Amino acid sequence: MISFKEQPDTEEALSQRLHPLVKAWFFSRFPSFSLPQLFGVSEIHGRKNILVCAPTGATKTLTSFLAILNELVDASLQGILQKKVYAVYASPLKALNEDIKINLLQPLAEIEKMAGKQLGIRVGVRTGDTTAAQKSAMLKAPPHILITTPESLSIVLASLRFKESLQQVDWLIVDEIHSLAENKRGAHLSLSMERLQRWSPGMARIGLSATVAPLEEIAKFLVGPERDCVIVNVQFLKPMDLKVISPVPNLIDTTHDSMHQEMYTLLHQLVQEHKTTLIFTNTRSATERVVHYLKDKFPKSYHDANIGAHHGSLSKDHRFSLEDNLRKGNLKAVVCSTSLELGIDIGYIDLVILLGSPKSVARALQRIGRSGHQLHATTKGRIIVLDRDDLVECSVLLKLAVEKKIDTIHIPTNCLDVLVQHIHGLALEGDVTMDNMLALFRKSYCYAALEKKDLLQLVEYLAGKFISLEDRSIYAKIWYDEKTGMIGKRGRMSRVIHMTNIGTIPDQTGVKVKVGDRVIGVIEEAFLERLKPRDVFVLGGNTYEFRFSRGMTVQVDASVTRSPTVPSWFSEMLPLSFDLAMEIGKFRRLLSERFAAGQPKKEILEFINSYLYVDENAANAIYEYVKEQYDYVGLIPSDKTLVLEHYIDEHGNKYIVAHALFGRRVNDCLSRALGYAISKTQHHDVEIGVTDNGFYLHCPQKVQALRALKLLKASEFSSILQNAIDRSEVLRRRFRHCAGRALMILRSYGGRVKRVGRQQVSSQILMNAVKRISPDFFILREARREVLEDLMDIANAKRVIQMIENDAIKLKEINTTVPSPFAFNLVLMGHVDILKMEDRVEFLKRMHEHVMAKIALGRRG
Repeated sequence: MISFKEQPDTEEALSQRLHPLVKAWFFSRFPSFSLPQLFGVSEIHGRKNILVCAPTGATKTLTSFLAILNELVDASLQGILQKKVYAVYASPLKALNEDIKINLLQPLAEIEKMAGKQLGIRVGVRTGDTTAAQKSAMLKAPPHILITTPESLSIVLASLRFKESLQQVDWLIVDEIHSLAENKRGAHLSLSMERLQRWSPGMARIGLSATVAPLEEIAKFLVGPERDCVIVNVQFLKPMDLKVISPVPNLIDTTHDSMHQEMYTLLHQLVQEHKTTLIFTNTRSATERVVHYLKDKFPKSYHDANIGAHHGSLSKDHRFSLEDNLRKGNLKAVVCSTSLELGIDIGYIDLVILLGSPKSVARALQRIGRSGHQLHATTKGRIIVLDRDDLVECSVLLKLAVEKKIDTIHIPTNCLDVLVQHIHGLALEGDVTMDNMLALFRKSYCYAALEKKDLLQLVEYLAGKFISLEDRSIYAKIWYDEKTGMIGKRGRMSRVIHMTNIGTIPDQTGVKVKVGDRVIGVIEEAFLERLKPRDVFVLGGNTYEFRFSRGMTVQVDASVTRSPTVPSWFSEMLPLSFDLAMEIGKFRRLLSERFAAGQPKKEILEFINSYLYVDENAANAIYEYVKEQYDYVGLIPSDKTLVLEHYIDEHGNKYIVAHALFGRRVNDCLSRALGYAISKTQHHDVEIGVTDNGFYLHCPQKVQALRALKLLKASEFSSILQNAIDRSEVLRRRFRHCAGRALMILRSYGGRVKRVGRQQVSSQILMNAVKRISPDFFILREARREVLEDLMDIANAKRVIQMIENDAIKLKEINTTVPSPFAFNLVLMGHVDILKMEDRVEFLKRMHEHVMAKIALGRRG
């Protein structure tokens, strides 16, 4: 049963639980216990499963370790400290693991100094960077606290010699659990937790999380569907100082030069008013650009010694050096994309600035939570907006953050490719029956609904039943006795294959772009996933039309006159969460009702100020933006109204803009399904562009989009989308990732590493071979599931279609000669890479002037 702990323990009760030496050390460092400690330490001491949700800097880590250190110190002083692992700590980041090791060794050294002797409590780190000598030392003297990652934990479970040290683990700590639960690393870890629990039946699980929802689901992810878990919810413990601000009073009638100058002046002013500022952008290129411009515009204030960029493309040494300087207080500002969202110790940050929307309430609070790292410090954040869509989005986001309404996390389930690794891992541990395996896997939250027929197909694949796969060098890795249902290890190389190929993070590399035999540049694989034949994109300042890909090479046509359909930064964009999108739609609807009722401006402004936490300028900007849309077309797209807007640009190109404010993951599903329906029923291929606020369709011929949209049914939606993605680039790429996880494509074998290009070629041949076995073979199903459920959001897309069927979402159709204000950014998407920033600002300004002129003449001209 999942339960919440409503009342903390008293200071006196917790003090009595601590060994006198540990208590003396604690109060020599801290004046009192924190709220997370009063809630959590006694539960951990009692070996109860617990989820602690608290902001960054709220002592979550010390809460999890205090009871453990207390028992280890007590055991050492009594001379009963055993040669085994007492606690396993798993986190998603190797850098975080090093922090934890330092933060454990320091207290232990201080306690030993107070005790006047060595306690012999060992702390060890086991990751991909651990040397053979260090691993050997751990076998001789196992660490009492083992710090690791999900991938390394899985490898340790398959290690014959280290197995004995993990027989009676008392505690398993999963840090940053929210960042693991939302992807396949979490599914992988959930199975490792069950395998570890099999060896250690009395093991307590401790989850540490920042802002996340729903907490009950995260708790179930931590302990499985049947075990008890106590939730400690103090995620809004610290006071918050949050504001949405704009560098200029008018987001339309401002030149690019003014906007650019004022934004950096505002950034400079905020940074100078604080000791250390962390600035989040949403792309790596923007991260580099901000650092460059601040140095260029304010050379006396910023130089290499006090400002830096931090993102995943930079070298490990560069990132570590910057983190160390940040901890030492040497930096005035650090600019990053997503790399510093998690809880690496980066010292004291007194301000976090978000440049543009972080696209989800949880992510906003996690980022802003990096400020005020001390327990009682105020979390201070500023969100800078540069356009009117961002202003509305961030204002609603701020309202939800203040009111503690967090987006729902998506947890992948039944990931069959990951399951293959654990079937193989269990076979390496020793002989096991199918029934016992099924029972074990179903204890995991991610595999609670696993069907026996799926498990059987995976076992038969690993046992080599599908002979045709041997033509692709895929051989049996286990044996399987159908009579007894028993499986076991097969082959001398089986363990080596397992150790060198398991994990969930796929190999990635750049993809060469060619015109014929001539290489013109490189794009990221994540960007290639988004491309469809005839899509146009920009590379090196020139436009190219995508034709096809083979391996890690893309063939394009340079003779293209159409505008780009996919922005170059598309693969880096964070998707707007569905929950936040629906709340923005709700706000639009409430405004629409007031405009339709003819309420005066004063009353509508009073409503905006009462509903959102914005100043007068922001409220007025939001009012004018929505009023323009209403005056121009007579309606406002919302959570209950989906609008299809038809317009023809100055070149005679026909566009249909779907005002569908559901977030990019849902709109990806809706647009593909609609495009597929049009191609099948009206025999026209359409060009598609997708954003968080909607999508557009472009076709030289006239198409009946409304009729096609009404044809989509929730009951048939999954099969329609499966057909829509069947030959897509994204499915081909994700199939390779899944095949790698399922040990069909070995990236390492016999001491040789297979390059990503060879892996992709192998996967394309393998995909055809698998289809011949069955179009419903498990690896094909998993690739489709990953695309539709994890990358896209088919569940909420079906919900939207169902609402359309039930008339809960009304469909409206309009015609315009100039795009409506809400369509500006969708229209701009097609020009974003060929227009300079100055021209883009002028483009929006020109569109705005056209709309205002049309309004003056009468709606839609």
